[in-house]
Amino acid sequence: MDDLSADLSLRQLEYLAAVVELGSVSRAQNEATRLQREVQLDNPSVSLEETMVSMQKASLSFQAMTEVRNRLVEAYQQVMNMPI
Repeated sequence: MDDLSADLSLRQLEYLAAVVELGSVSRAQNEATRLQREVQLDNPSVSLEETMVSMQKASLSFQAMTEVRNRLVEAYQQVMNMPI
């Protein structure tokens, strides 16, 4: 595999992983924000416990996405530094 095809394959993989992760992370963060707002408005149908769990899920999702991104970048750099 030449450098150009390795470059394109890893970039495509990184892009697809980012799209999938960003969508789920964004939904988790939006849900946590919505629940926080409802708690602040004293909505009786939203519990503080539910809100805290949602916030933790959003935080863990973001951390996992960041770790996946870091590993993809590291793999890309290793491939690009391979001798030809």
